[in-house]
Amino acid sequence: MIYILFVGFLVSFLGQLPLGNMSFTATQICLQEGFKQAWLYAVGVAMVEMIYLRFALTGMDWVVKHRIWFLGLGWVTVVMFLVLGVLAFRVAQKQETEKKALLLNNKLNRFLLGLMMSALNPVQIPFWFLWTSTFIQTKVLPVATIPFNLFTVGAGVGTLSGLAVYIHGGNWLVTRMKTSNKTLNKIMGIIFFITALIQLYRMIWKPFI
Repeated sequence: MIYILFVGFLVSFLGQLPLGNMSFTATQICLQEGFKQAWLYAVGVAMVEMIYLRFALTGMDWVVKHRIWFLGLGWVTVVMFLVLGVLAFRVAQKQETEKKALLLNNKLNRFLLGLMMSALNPVQIPFWFLWTSTFIQTKVLPVATIPFNLFTVGAGVGTLSGLAVYIHGGNWLVTRMKTSNKTLNKIMGIIFFITALIQLYRMIWKPFI
């Protein structure tokens, strides 16, 4: 049981480490609103991640039969990330004072922001679909309710731990470098563009992987 928890934790933790829009947003929230708001955001992200994972574990047949739905959501995500990238650069160009980042310039509860950003990230479905299929086929993950639940809990903790790296480590690094909000907005715009290009590549050459 501990081994299954650890495997779920490790896969999710390592998957969260590459710089992305959700992880960088965690850093921005910490810098501009404090650790509490950043952790509320992280919990929201982790909850949706766990729901997607549990869905991948028990609803693989449904996913296979409804691939066209995820294909459409994938294209919506490409457009959304491109628009956000353009907006982030426009905000940075017009910014003369230390205003909040593009995604944070609102009164939306940060827990809900985490839920929304994670829910609009369809990459999680094929990611977990691939890993869970591999673990089940190699007998690492038994096909039973308790192992599935333990794996999901481990993955949730792994997501939180990965975001913690960006919340605390990112806060330390940016504060040490004295990076301005204008520069952070530009970085966020670049991340959105890169994410959009990666998603576009997936939609054109690997739409169902």
